Amino acid sequence: MSEATTIDKVDLTNCDREPIHQLGRIQDFGALIAVNSDWFVSQRSTNIAEILGEDIDAPQGEALANVFSPEAMTRLRFAAQSPEEMVVVDRIFGIDLLGNGKLFDCAVHRSGSLIIIEFEPHPEGERAPQIGVLRPMMAELEAHKDVNYLCANAARQLKALLGFDRVMVYRFHQDDSGEVIAEAREPHLGAFLHLRYPKTDIPTQARRLYVLNPFRIIADVNAEPVPIEPEMSFDNEPLDLSHSSLRAVSPIHIEYLKNMGVGASLSISIIVDGKLWGLFACHHYSAKGLPYSVRSLSELYSQFFSLILERLLSQATSRLRDKGRAIHHRLMAQLAGGSPLVESLPAIDQAIGQVIAHDGMSAYIDGVYKTRGIAPSKDEFRSLLSALNSAATSTIIATDELASRIPAARAFADRVVGALIVPVSRRPRDYIVFWRKELKQTVVWAGNPEKPVEYGPNGARLTPRKSFEAWQQEVSGKSSVWNTDEVEIAEALRVTLLEVILRMTDEAVQERARAQQQQELLISELNHRVRNILNLIRSLIGQSRHEAVNIGDFTALIGGRISALAKAHDNITRENWSHASVVELIESEAEAYIGNKLDRMTIKGRDRFVAPEAYTVLSLVIHEMMTNSAKYGSLCDSHGTLAITLSEKDDGDLQIDWVERGGPPVQVPKRRGFGSTIIEKSIPFELQGEAKIDYKLEGVEACFVIPQRYLAAIEDQEEVEADRDRMAKAQRTKMDSQHKLPDHVLVIEDSMIIALDTEDCLEQLGIKSIDIAGSVNSALEAISKRTPDFAILDYNLGTESSDPVATELRKLGVPFVLATGYGEMAERLEDIGAFSLLKKPYGKAELEGALTLLTSGEA
Repeated sequence: MSEATTIDKVDLTNCDREPIHQLGRIQDFGALIAVNSDWFVSQRSTNIAEILGEDIDAPQGEALANVFSPEAMTRLRFAAQSPEEMVVVDRIFGIDLLGNGKLFDCAVHRSGSLIIIEFEPHPEGERAPQIGVLRPMMAELEAHKDVNYLCANAARQLKALLGFDRVMVYRFHQDDSGEVIAEAREPHLGAFLHLRYPKTDIPTQARRLYVLNPFRIIADVNAEPVPIEPEMSFDNEPLDLSHSSLRAVSPIHIEYLKNMGVGASLSISIIVDGKLWGLFACHHYSAKGLPYSVRSLSELYSQFFSLILERLLSQATSRLRDKGRAIHHRLMAQLAGGSPLVESLPAIDQAIGQVIAHDGMSAYIDGVYKTRGIAPSKDEFRSLLSALNSAATSTIIATDELASRIPAARAFADRVVGALIVPVSRRPRDYIVFWRKELKQTVVWAGNPEKPVEYGPNGARLTPRKSFEAWQQEVSGKSSVWNTDEVEIAEALRVTLLEVILRMTDEAVQERARAQQQQELLISELNHRVRNILNLIRSLIGQSRHEAVNIGDFTALIGGRISALAKAHDNITRENWSHASVVELIESEAEAYIGNKLDRMTIKGRDRFVAPEAYTVLSLVIHEMMTNSAKYGSLCDSHGTLAITLSEKDDGDLQIDWVERGGPPVQVPKRRGFGSTIIEKSIPFELQGEAKIDYKLEGVEACFVIPQRYLAAIEDQEEVEADRDRMAKAQRTKMDSQHKLPDHVLVIEDSMIIALDTEDCLEQLGIKSIDIAGSVNSALEAISKRTPDFAILDYNLGTESSDPVATELRKLGVPFVLATGYGEMAERLEDIGAFSLLKKPYGKAELEGALTLLTSGEA
């Protein structure tokens, strides 16, 4: 299997024509010439001596065109057309090179500025095997799903194709040693299957050459090599024969083959993902040449085989990655509780144990050390830390003999010797480690691996070993090797655990940062909203004073519009998560922003009920459209109209058409603000629906489509409508019944203006006695003096909550409602003891509803 390389020796022949005698003595096997590429384009009469760098006046030699036939020259020129930077070996079979009827097989490739032509006699009467013979062979190989079976079948097929005595599939291990993993041989020959060969048998330079030139044949190990003439070029450089098939091999390798009794050998590279995975190594025990056509076919066979092998290995890698992802998701789910990682060792052990065999585990996190199964003690592990911490922060250490890398590991070698060490943080370094016990094993080598070479009779000259009999080596102090798949799974685990640790260790800092960012965002948003609301209220007051006849009318008008505005805002942030009416949404927005112009808006089509996640998005869009219409569109003056049509598309989606007419001439906005972004992008982005707006001169037109999945089913919608009708009827019945109102009501509110407005509304509703308290102490004092029949309780009283007051009211059996601006307080009604929630801002109508619930007996 050994092969060293040299590039300055080659077997040559002269095709029986003296004009090429500068290259060496005529032989039987093949010949090689190297010429400057100019001879393919130059038409001048030049002689062989000039081409080879000799004196142009030298009499010997002739022009190549005078040596080779015109047909041969044409085919050679065509074969040499590849660019200088590309090394493509082009082969020509059965060419009449000299024009005398004698056929040759040629190989042509570039080597820098030179063109190298190799030619061999074409076997008489030979018919080159067709590429079609490979089709059934490849079909048979493609049926295999296991690499070992694939290689065994390939060895058998290649032996039948080439006729060699022995064909082996030789695979390189991670340590560059090799192993025969498949073999097809003549029955009388001894088996090499599963024999191991040290990495020195195929040196590094030879493995590199196998990638460049995947096919190497030695037809006769006893043939004498012939030197290149001249040995050096004009630039004093040797000829690069890396891609030549006639290049001679190292004399050491020839001696190696002779020691094995081999008469001819053939090696074909198996290249996977651009790297040397292994070789087809073929031995014959007498001289054996192969026609160029058969060699080309076998090289193509190896390329097809490599593709099939690469696909199998890729599929295995994909399955491995799927396992890694599954482990990641499983661990992330199991470790999501935030418990310390060392406490999660059982979960990690259970998940990883299914794909990485191990005898024990250790976790060293933040100085805390815990183990499962067989593992070193805490002190023994701490003795490894200085060495482990010197490695790269993200490097996984996989070793079957940890003591050979860290001597301190000898202290626990009686328990575990192999380690897969996974760093899961930076500084200080934390680790998860998988341990393996010693695995005593016997490795069968082809000869003693400790003596791959010996000193020969000529002093320091190395000679290959002579013995290749199976040599058994007992291996102790090592575990089974961590394979590439296991290391890749460990890498995926490292990323997962690093994510978990970073999440847990940084959780407090991240939470503080998020809280601060949220607070700043909330303050900014609150400031923006408050300013907008104040500005809107000021505008409402300014516009309403022109419509009001008296102060009472003015108060009612302002109160109604502010109430409509609050309802529209509540629609955006509702949290009851039930389907809601589109018509109610449009009407609530219209009431808030166009007031007495409602008669100029029409809504056609059947109402639809939209899911909460879509309803909030639609609320923003309708809000922007309505305010734009009131400010700039058809509803900004006294003439324009707005028509809104609801319709169902063929696929069940809801289509909302918006058409404005009769307003001022429309101009396309010159700038795109946030409102335009909401209108045009929120429905497509969040709901995968459609939104289109057209700024026509006669009026804005828009079309919005809400996907059917966000709509209540027709039967559900009818049930919701029926429920609402029943609730409305029951509400009217309760109001008509006019149960006795409470005599004495306590209002707990820290805002004097809101408290006085509530008092005024209650008086209008017929309440005779009302007390107001602005703090917990004043409320408790008022209760102690006179127990109320009913109470309105503001939950947030400045820097304190009204929980003590609620407790006292519950103790006395006094019904009360909770008044707040926070919608989430609805979830706490039962805990606090309130029977209903008053969302701020509230007015007379909301208070009347609360009293109706009280008097109906549902409180």
